[in-house]
Amino acid sequence: MSSPTDSQSRQAHATGLMGTRRIVTGLSPTGRAIVVSDGFSPWAKDALHVPGLRTELLWQTANPPRLPPAIDGDPVNGATALLPKSGRTSIQVVTFPPDASPEAALATEAELGADLAKVFPGLAERFERENPGMHVTDTVDYCVLLKGELLMELDDGVTTVVRQHDVVVQNGTRHGWRNRSSQPATMLFVMFGATR
Repeated sequence: MSSPTDSQSRQAHATGLMGTRRIVTGLSPTGRAIVVSDGFSPWAKDALHVPGLRTELLWQTANPPRLPPAIDGDPVNGATALLPKSGRTSIQVVTFPPDASPEAALATEAELGADLAKVFPGLAERFERENPGMHVTDTVDYCVLLKGELLMELDDGVTTVVRQHDVVVQNGTRHGWRNRSSQPATMLFVMFGATR
């Protein structure tokens, strides 16, 4: 088992993209608590035409979650969607570059759409075409701003400033995230699949 302080960390530093260290516990064959993995998630997506836009899917659970989880598989391997279905959970880290990205301004609508589909699978198709970034999901989300500053936009253009270490409990309402600052912002999302 390698940790992100080894070759992954060197590669991340070389590309300028750092990953989130993910430490997963489980049980040994003899029933003792152990660390079964320690490193970066194998599921990380970077946008091509919006430099700095990145999603790392860290874990997902089934309904109901099984304890202890299988130590021979990673639930994010082969994951096709960020959004959990009812009774399931998902945790991811998203880095939002500043909205005023010159590279994004030069990209076509099709290129931006392909980027969003890659970085936000299962979520991008919920983005409103006429109001970019606005969306509704059937989830309860605990959103923790780890770094930077974001604006949360709700109906009628109403915005709330979200600062580092603030927590938003997003109860399946229509919203969008805006980075009007000059620095990237990183948010942790813990999502619980719900029903309406």
